[in-house]
Amino acid sequence: MSFEQFSLDPRLMAGIKDAGFTTPTPIQQQAMPQVLAGKDALGLAQTGTGKTAAFILPILQRLITGPLRKPRALIVAPTRELAEQIHEAAVTLGKHTKIRSLTVYGGVSKPRQIEGLRRGAEIVVACPGRLLDLMGEGAIDLSQIEVLVLDEADRMCDMGFLPDIRRILKRLPSPRQTLFFSATMPPDARKLADGILNNPVTVQIGMIAPAKTVSHSLYPVPQNLKKKLLLALLSQKRMGKVLIFTRTKYRARNLARDLEKRKYRIAALQGNMSQNQRQRAINGFRNGRYDILAATDIAARGIDVAEISHVINFDMPDTVDAYTHRIGRTGRAAETGEAFTFAAPGDELMVRDIEKVLKTEIDRQKLADFDYGEFTPETFRVPRQMQRNGSNQRQKSRRRNDRRRSHNRR
Repeated sequence: MSFEQFSLDPRLMAGIKDAGFTTPTPIQQQAMPQVLAGKDALGLAQTGTGKTAAFILPILQRLITGPLRKPRALIVAPTRELAEQIHEAAVTLGKHTKIRSLTVYGGVSKPRQIEGLRRGAEIVVACPGRLLDLMGEGAIDLSQIEVLVLDEADRMCDMGFLPDIRRILKRLPSPRQTLFFSATMPPDARKLADGILNNPVTVQIGMIAPAKTVSHSLYPVPQNLKKKLLLALLSQKRMGKVLIFTRTKYRARNLARDLEKRKYRIAALQGNMSQNQRQRAINGFRNGRYDILAATDIAARGIDVAEISHVINFDMPDTVDAYTHRIGRTGRAAETGEAFTFAAPGDELMVRDIEKVLKTEIDRQKLADFDYGEFTPETFRVPRQMQRNGSNQRQKSRRRNDRRRSHNRR
């Protein structure tokens, strides 16, 4: 199989060659013919499967003909990082065409984005908040949008963007082609898809679970010993690029600071940083300036960094979906990866839910020659009483997490 089968414009084939693509991935093979035919599509795939090109290439093919310098394709993404990744793909694959792409998101100069819109672009890649701001000011005209893409739609629902998405949808023309891409399908995302897709084709690649190329290990440890355990792991294990996830911005920043003092090449990535600072951290991690990136869940989507050998969950994720997306940063493109998760007392129910998705028990590990004090890793398990009450406790936990996310979107 090759990209020749899609009968793409020669200028796009040149862009594909520039991007280093050789053969289509499974989601590209299955989704692109349907999208090229103008059909609405629901794409379900694990992270790292090539879904960005699966919708960017058909969009570029469509926009090669028709008016220029007016927004004709709108791609909505939950984070700045993902928006930039999509934009970069559009620029690379469309570099031999006259099609322009620009990004719209908060944290950077609004006047510069307005000026870019005035100069004209056919593809707009946007985060919901800034897009609504520009729509309210009359700075962007969406009346000629032909294609709408909602990428990582489950994440947008999880981050509380659903009301924003519905407001944006009311301003878009109909009929249009709508493409809905997601790694998981929680109820809110399913309801949204059902309401906006018109007789869609569904493309699902594998189970919506962590890739089989990733091995999983659980390190039971009390909260106060996590940093010491992390340092011991980094000194004992051979690792390449390491992505460490923390629950809070404060912890990501302090962890990066403390490891830098110990001569590790590390950067932080968290929501209080400016977009330029965040981009420097990602670029430094990508090009080898940093070996370690300490990040909040803002980095779980939209970071396309090759050869991440290890993902370390310094803090347990809030949901199973969050675990899936964190782990999706390693084991990409058929490469192997390892996932280490620190499990503190109180994390038992989340471990149980993750193991249900993996359909296997995660290997419990005890690091040799590490002083756990009075804590005994071998005793980490889910008590029966917690199992019986697990559903109610999980519901309470989700409500707490929803309140936290609405108060402080990372």
